[in-house]
Amino acid sequence: MSGGRGLRCVRPRGVVRGAVLTLVFTGVLATAAATGALPRERDGAGAVRAGEAAGGGATVDSAALSRAAAAAMADGKSGKKAAEEFVSRSGDRWGAVYDKREYAEFEQALDGAYTGVGLSAGRAAGGRVGVTRVRADGPAERAGLRAGDRIVSVDGRAVDGLSVSEVVSLLRGEGVAGSPVALRVERGRAVWTQTLRRARLATDPVTVSRLDDGTLLIRVSAFTKGAGTRVRDAVREAPAGAGVLLDLRGNAGGLVSEAAVAASAFLDGGLVATYDVEGEQRAVYAEGGGDTSRPLVALIDGGTMSAAELLTGALQDRGRAVTVGSRTFGKGSVQMPSALPDGSVAELTVGHYRTPAGHVVDGRGIVPDLAAGERAEERARTVLSGLGGGS
Repeated sequence: MSGGRGLRCVRPRGVVRGAVLTLVFTGVLATAAATGALPRERDGAGAVRAGEAAGGGATVDSAALSRAAAAAMADGKSGKKAAEEFVSRSGDRWGAVYDKREYAEFEQALDGAYTGVGLSAGRAAGGRVGVTRVRADGPAERAGLRAGDRIVSVDGRAVDGLSVSEVVSLLRGEGVAGSPVALRVERGRAVWTQTLRRARLATDPVTVSRLDDGTLLIRVSAFTKGAGTRVRDAVREAPAGAGVLLDLRGNAGGLVSEAAVAASAFLDGGLVATYDVEGEQRAVYAEGGGDTSRPLVALIDGGTMSAAELLTGALQDRGRAVTVGSRTFGKGSVQMPSALPDGSVAELTVGHYRTPAGHVVDGRGIVPDLAAGERAEERARTVLSGLGGGS
């Protein structure tokens, strides 16, 4: 789920102890926010310091960053651009800077709505920017765009040499529904220009269905607000003895608080994850009262990221689920926002998350109990049947 957007601290009801955090999507998946899929997440508020974050990786001195931005503004230059250059030089691979509009748009996205064209973009072969996913019934799909297409230009501006985040910014424009955006697209040897109109799109990150063998299939594409409760309610309403197939493939993450609520559907309280901020260890806990006996299999892949990885790690480490699929993405760093003099917001790495067993997620991902490729769902259903969760 992917540069991206910022998000204010959202305080859950007794789920997260200490700072309330979200996770940041990767630069590629966050691009989806501006283009029509979910953006990346960010973590709660607080200052940062220079040095190494828990688990490794460079961090940024927020005071020095603010001074650099202020100095640029005093010289009549862009404070935001100066901050971006400062973060880029720092080695903080997840650090980023966003203006007020981007920040507000991201908040709307985590509320379950956004303005975009309904496509996700990422770095394609040869360093070019390509379409990685197209939302059903969005402007991009109606225009005939599909995954694998390459973006040549946006509103006449060539995208070669631009970062994915910059391309995303061009695609989103001012975030006004109905505004046009001209995409020059390449597919094989064909090249054409297509004008799309941005639209206000709603997300439905949780879908629940019953399979023919009685299995409850819960697909979670992102942990936006309310997603955790949707998962928990679905499990509570399921028939006794029905197994659950929890599909987290392609889930780019979201709010950690929502992932913790989802964990509460299957755990009777206890640890979901730990993290470290400025040397202080903190923890995320599940609520009590979850269904601890219902057969459960979790489907994961390389698109399973951040908050979805924390949920996966908790279920796996605590022996609550069998995980099937492929290694997850490996995004488990903690970002905290720092306000800059011009009103923009810098998101800076201050620590890393660990699973209940102490495994670092960032840069490593989570290895499934059972590796499976294209037939992962079929294998997962077989495993679930063996656990007594299917007829």
